[in-house]
Amino acid sequence: MTPADRSGLEAALRAEVDGEVRFDAGSRGAYATDGSNYRQPPIGVVVPRTVEAGARAVSVCARFDAPVLSRGGGTSLAGQTTNTAVVIDWSKYCTGVLSVDAERRTCVVEPGIVLDELNRQLACHKLQFGPKPSTHSHCAIGGMIGNNSCGASAQAYGKTVDNIRRLEILTYDGQRAWVGPTPPDERERIIAGGGRLARIYAGLDRIATEYLADIRRGYPKIPRRVSGYNLDSLLPENGFDVAKALVGSEGTLVTVLRAELDLVPVPAYQSLLVLGYDDICAAGDDVPRLLEHCNPTQLEALDGRMAQLMREEGAYLDSLAVLPEGDSWLMVQYSGDSQEDVDEQAHALLHALGRDEKDRNVAFSDDPEREQKMLRAREAGLGVTARPPDDRETWEGWEDSAVPPERLGDYLRDLKGLFAESDYDHPSLYGHFGQGCVHTRIPFDLRTAEGVAVFRRFVERAADLVASYGGSLSGEHGDGQSRGELLTRMFGARLVTAFGELKALFDPGNRMNPGKVVHPNPVDGQLRLGPAWRPATPATHFGFPDDEHSFKRAVMRCVGIGNCRGHTGGVMCPSYRATREEEHSTRGRARLLFEMLGGHPDSVVEDGWRSTAVHDALDLCLACKGCKSDCPTGVDMATLKAEFLSHHYAGRTRPMAHYSMGWLPLWARLSRTAPKLVNSALHAPGLARLGKRLAGIDRAREAPVFAEESFLQWWRAQGRPEPDPADPRTVVLWPDTFSTYFHPAIARSAVRVLDDAGFRVAVPSEPVCCGLTWISTGQLATAEKVLTRTLGVLRPYLEAGTPVIGLEPSCTAVFRSDAPELMPGDQDVQRLAGQVRTFAEHLVHHAPDDWRPPRLSRRATVQTHCHQHAVMKFDADRELMRRAHLDAEVLDEGCCGLAGNFGFERGHHEVSMAVGELGVLPAVRAAAPDSLVIADGFSCRTQIEQGATGRRALHLAEALAFALDGNLPSDRPERLAVRPAEPSRTAGWATAASVAAVAAGTAAVLSGRRRPGRRP
Repeated sequence: MTPADRSGLEAALRAEVDGEVRFDAGSRGAYATDGSNYRQPPIGVVVPRTVEAGARAVSVCARFDAPVLSRGGGTSLAGQTTNTAVVIDWSKYCTGVLSVDAERRTCVVEPGIVLDELNRQLACHKLQFGPKPSTHSHCAIGGMIGNNSCGASAQAYGKTVDNIRRLEILTYDGQRAWVGPTPPDERERIIAGGGRLARIYAGLDRIATEYLADIRRGYPKIPRRVSGYNLDSLLPENGFDVAKALVGSEGTLVTVLRAELDLVPVPAYQSLLVLGYDDICAAGDDVPRLLEHCNPTQLEALDGRMAQLMREEGAYLDSLAVLPEGDSWLMVQYSGDSQEDVDEQAHALLHALGRDEKDRNVAFSDDPEREQKMLRAREAGLGVTARPPDDRETWEGWEDSAVPPERLGDYLRDLKGLFAESDYDHPSLYGHFGQGCVHTRIPFDLRTAEGVAVFRRFVERAADLVASYGGSLSGEHGDGQSRGELLTRMFGARLVTAFGELKALFDPGNRMNPGKVVHPNPVDGQLRLGPAWRPATPATHFGFPDDEHSFKRAVMRCVGIGNCRGHTGGVMCPSYRATREEEHSTRGRARLLFEMLGGHPDSVVEDGWRSTAVHDALDLCLACKGCKSDCPTGVDMATLKAEFLSHHYAGRTRPMAHYSMGWLPLWARLSRTAPKLVNSALHAPGLARLGKRLAGIDRAREAPVFAEESFLQWWRAQGRPEPDPADPRTVVLWPDTFSTYFHPAIARSAVRVLDDAGFRVAVPSEPVCCGLTWISTGQLATAEKVLTRTLGVLRPYLEAGTPVIGLEPSCTAVFRSDAPELMPGDQDVQRLAGQVRTFAEHLVHHAPDDWRPPRLSRRATVQTHCHQHAVMKFDADRELMRRAHLDAEVLDEGCCGLAGNFGFERGHHEVSMAVGELGVLPAVRAAAPDSLVIADGFSCRTQIEQGATGRRALHLAEALAFALDGNLPSDRPERLAVRPAEPSRTAGWATAASVAAVAAGTAAVLSGRRRPGRRP
């Protein structure tokens, strides 16, 4: 399109479509790629507020002859959801469940609803949508229809095509209709009615008749044929089902507006049998024998290579621990109406195989929690294999081929032989073996001309191989650009011609997702990398030691899996959960950083570190570090954001919040001169409002209250002797800014508990700081100076190996993670990273054997700080609470929303509170009055207190210290906590008046100085 056409299209969409219309660089960059090897920046993005608005967007695009691409979760692995087109993202607003007919087991939905959310809404009917791909937490039903998604449960319920009753469709030229099974008399009626719909049905009838024998002969008779259009659904024996024929067409034929789905009962009981084998080929050989003797819900496979990668990455170790002996495994899940039924199915199979539940290569479970541990390892396949510990880049491209299950073992051997011939060193092989579907990621070299040529030769030979087995190029992920060019090798020229005729029937102008499936772009075209890719390699402050010391490699950790778009569980990604914006997901931000590095002639971000588009996407990143642990490939957006901010503002004035919040440790120390006056000023009417405006703080936020006596002042008043750093009982209690100047009772409580456990507490005698606030605001040079000074103060303890106990999780995480990345060559930083411990870690793992924590005997609602979740984990805290007889409900509700300086900064309050209301704040409100509310993070405690919960959270150290004194109050035990009191309104008014008087006096003096000639 010409710039004028693009501008006219944008204006028309804005004028006529009820939705968000975005043609800016940030939006285009966020949607430039998906989970595939391919990259095509879109013309623009439309986020319709209603299905009708989405249909209107298609109409406007048709008027401008602009290509259209429908998109849901954007997780496609074959390039289906990246195109130079107008992207219509249905996932933000078009998420309705319009009706449920529990008796008929059907429902009608809009295309943007996420599978897990749909099943959550169906749970009250004890029904579910059967297919469940591994992306179930964030894949949209519309995308599942477009891809003909499957997942492990397809063993029992079939592919998406097997669970579609009707579709409401829209063609590019405006024909709209509900379609489904169409008997001959109905077809005759439609054709007799004339018009566009009649021509479509007549054309479908002609294609089905003309190619009848070819379809029957040329379509593989296997459970996982996903490649090609579903022309077989138009056969007479299949009911001439137009809806099913359109499933899996990847948005190349029509736009799906609504769908009527078939539902299945939620299984009442399940059991899982895991069988160990010497290698993955032997496991494949045994699949036909298993299927002869059972009818499982799932039959999944996992190989030793994946298990090795998990061990090297330290991931899913609890899942591996419950697997039986072997170097590859088959996981056989059963469902039934009773526990006896599912257990009997498993034992019957063991008997038929000549195995026993007690064999070392057999594991059986009918415990749902244990089953999930086992299955989690298999479901994690894509994430684990996408970024192996040896830092090879692995890619899709031949990641979901399928063959008849009875020929699976031989196919695996031939495929491994092909890997060896192409010098692709033993990729992991896993997948849905019960249906002959094989998943893998292969270390293709997609950066050099020679590597791309080898990649092309490999996929061509692999296509010939799978066709020789009577299999399918794709058994789950579809064709898109990865396999569109290879379809002739599977189906032959005549059937591919029929595909072209179907495309021309629905989309004669080739405007619907062009270049995919029919008239496809080359398998080696439009690559995300490619031999012509020349990205920038900028110098950075962080060393990125786990990414070959490369910012570029750190950005490329994101492979588009999209777990950051999940709605519940874990922490990642709070800003996406609050906004439902791709640009505000970890993936969207990583895409924009990739575009910022350039390297392509059409890179949408052209101004590098100064990019406003990248800045705006990162602005709502809470820097919670949830992605560091929750992202399958370990993207650390908090670190990438800090690095970006350091360059973005280099040599420029920063936002005022970077000076007020970023330099908070300094202001906190200065507050010691007159803490009462400072508090009164921060809360004085008028003055506080002015101060917030000048400091860049949101007016809706209350400033934290400084303690009149800091922890360090209290500590010095104790007059304790300095313990010997080499004494094994000595520990350094880290005096973080928050536990020192705002909530010193926490640090005092920690001293008391550590004393009780027999430790000798030391506190640094000089001011120290971890540099957290400077890091989070991207003032990295200052952070490095602060850390260097701190290391000097701590040197005697570092040399002696003295443990350093952190109370504030975000500060402890700096020493464990940020500092080693910022100063990777500093040995003292490495020593500190090894010596720092959380309060709970030290008491659980290093307290004397005869010490027991005091009994609390209470229930508790516990919020884990995001940085602790990501870096230190919470296992030790759980154990310490267990030993203290605390019945702890550890929330899995995500981030609290405050996230350090984020929630205080102007413009962030709405998102901050929206994040809190997603789970944490409602959970605290629901806590019983006699229970404890525990949150070790200052941000979490502040958000809970300012979030209208009516509760105040304690640090675990405080709770244990209270228990040393005996019983806690029965109602709201947090009443025992000592917190700085807000200044009275009288003090506030007095301070405001004083400041006003001083200001007036100063103004008068200055005024007099300006008029020296005038006499008084």
